[in-house]
Amino acid sequence: MSTPPSKPAKNTAPAAAEPAKPSNFLRQIIESDLANGVNASRRWGGSPGDGAHHAAGGPDPARIRTRFPPEPNGYLHIGHAKSICLNFGLAQEYGGVCHLRFDDTNPEKEDKEFVDAIVDTVHWLGFDWEAHGCKHLYHASDYFDFMYRAAEYLITAGHAYVDEQSAEEIRINRGDFSRPGVDSPFRNRSPEENLTRFREMRDGGHLDGSMVLRARIDMASPNINMRDPTIYRIRRAPHHNTGDKWCIYPMYAYAHPIEDALEQITHSICTLEFEDQRPWYDWLLARLIEGGLLTAPPPRQYEFARLNLTYVITSKRKLAALVYDHKVSGWDDPRMPTLVGLRRRGYTPESIRLLAERAGTSKAGGWTDYSSLEGCLRETLEEVAPRAMAVLDPIKLVISNWDAVIGVDADGNGRLDECSAPVHPHRPELGRRQFAMGSEVWIERGDFMETPSKGFFRLYPGNKVRLKYGHVIECTGCSKGPDGAVTAVHATLIPDTKSGTPGSDNIKVKGVITWVGVSDGLPAEVRLYDRLFTEPQPDAGGRDFLASLNPDSLRVVQAIVEPSLAQAQPDDRFQFERHGYFVADRVDHTPAKPVFNLSVGLKDTWAR
Repeated sequence: MSTPPSKPAKNTAPAAAEPAKPSNFLRQIIESDLANGVNASRRWGGSPGDGAHHAAGGPDPARIRTRFPPEPNGYLHIGHAKSICLNFGLAQEYGGVCHLRFDDTNPEKEDKEFVDAIVDTVHWLGFDWEAHGCKHLYHASDYFDFMYRAAEYLITAGHAYVDEQSAEEIRINRGDFSRPGVDSPFRNRSPEENLTRFREMRDGGHLDGSMVLRARIDMASPNINMRDPTIYRIRRAPHHNTGDKWCIYPMYAYAHPIEDALEQITHSICTLEFEDQRPWYDWLLARLIEGGLLTAPPPRQYEFARLNLTYVITSKRKLAALVYDHKVSGWDDPRMPTLVGLRRRGYTPESIRLLAERAGTSKAGGWTDYSSLEGCLRETLEEVAPRAMAVLDPIKLVISNWDAVIGVDADGNGRLDECSAPVHPHRPELGRRQFAMGSEVWIERGDFMETPSKGFFRLYPGNKVRLKYGHVIECTGCSKGPDGAVTAVHATLIPDTKSGTPGSDNIKVKGVITWVGVSDGLPAEVRLYDRLFTEPQPDAGGRDFLASLNPDSLRVVQAIVEPSLAQAQPDDRFQFERHGYFVADRVDHTPAKPVFNLSVGLKDTWAR
C-alpha cells in the first residue's frame, strides 16, 4: 500500500502580523491622511446612502474605505489581481474596509455568470468584504434611483441639459486636442425644458440614441473629458439586477464617483487611464455636495500604473476572441491569463499576491516579465508541494537478472522490492511514500541513448546509473522494432546497491534517473502547457495577436505516475521530480482517470 502524500497547505489571506511592506506613494498618502485626520469627520449610516443617510449614522468604524469595482462583463485576469490585492491589502493594513462593488451600468454586456465568478475569484485570492457585522458587497445598479435624482438636481441647478444631436454630431462638435469644442444648439435650454425632456427619456418617450443627458461644463476645456460629458443615454435593454425598470442608464464616468460617495470611499484607487477623468470626478462630487445630496469630505481618486505582463494579452475583446474562435478551450483554459485559467493551471493565491506586491505600486508604467509570475509560483510551492515520480514519455526498462538477485516467490514469480521516499525532502513530519520495484519499470525515453552524446550520464550500453530511491543498474542494450525504433531498454541489477542500505555507496555513478514500477504505476493524462504567445507583447503596435500564438502551447501525453498519486484530488499540487510542478485538473481529474496539468517547470526554459 502507498501512503497518500500530505495535501499542500491551505490557502489563507496574509496574516495580520506580516513584515512591514515597502513604502509606495499610496501608502504615503494614506498614512498622511490618517495622521492629519483628513477623513476623521466621516460618518457611516450602516449601509451606502446619500448625505442625510450617513449624517444620521455614527462615526465610521473603518479608518479608510477602498473598493474593487469590476464590471461583470467577463472573467477577471491577472491585471485585475493587482487591483484586488492593492485595494483589499491596503484596507487590511490600515484598519479599513474594502468593498466589492459590481459596476453594472451597462445592461447589454453583463451577466450573473460573471458576477458569481468574480465573487468566487476574489474569495479564492484570500480576501473578504465582511467587516463590522456587514457584508460590503454592492451593485452600482442598486444606486440607480439616487443617480437619477442626482441627474434631476444637476438639470434644475443648470449643470446638465438634454442634447438631441446625433452621436456623430456630438463627436465632431466636441473638438480635439488642437481645437475647442462647439456648443450644442440645445445647450441653453431652460432647466424646465430639460427636465421635461429628461423625464420623457425616462418614461420611454424617445428612441434609443435619439438624445442624451450631458453635464454643462466647458466646451473649450483643454481636457476633452470636461467638454460636456454624457451622463445618461437611452438603452432599452433588460438588466440582470433591475430587470425592465429602466430604459435609461447612467454612463460609467458619471456613475463611478457617485458610487464611491454613497459608499463613503476615502481612497478611490484606479489605473492610470482614469487620470484624465479625475477633474470630472471632482467636479461632479463638488456639485452634488453643493446641492446637499452628498456630504464632505468627498472621496479622492488616485491612479497607479496597471500590471503589464509579457507574453499576455488582457483585452477582454481579444480574450473573448480566443474563446469564441476556439483557440483555447474556454475562459478557464490553463493557458489563459484569466484568474480562473491560472487557478486551473495550478497557480496559488499566494503566488499571485506575491507577484502583485513585487510588481510594485507607482505612477510609472512598465512591463513585468512572465518569468516573474512563474518564479513566484515556484517559490510558494517549493516548501509545500509533495513530491512524486512520473514518467512522461515512458519506455520499459527490463532488468534481466532481477529474479536471480532479488529472488522469486512461492509461485515462481519475481519478488517486488518495496522502496520509499520522503513526501517532502525538507519536511520529515509529512512522512514517506511507498512504491515497488520489479524486473520491469518505466523510465523516460530520453534517459537512454544507444550512442551517447558528450556529457550524457544516463543509460547507454555499459554505463551504470541509479534508479532513484532504488538500485544501481548497468545498461546492457536495447530491443528494437521493425522500424528500428527502440522498444525496450535492457539492464542488469548490481547487487547490494539499494538506496539507504549498507554498501549502497560502494559503486559511484554520475547518473540518477526517475522511474515508476510496471507493477504499481498508474496511467495518467498529463497536459504540458506553455506560454500562449511567442512574442513578449503579442498585440503591440496594433499587430494581429493571433499571428504569434504558440503552436506548442499545449501537448498532451499519456504518462505513468507513482501509486501515491491515486489519492490526488482536484486542485492538489505536486512536484513531479525532475519535471516541474503539476496540479490535478480541477475539472477533468478523477481517481479513475487522473489528469495532471503542468503548472511551471523547475527552471525558466525561456531565459535568454
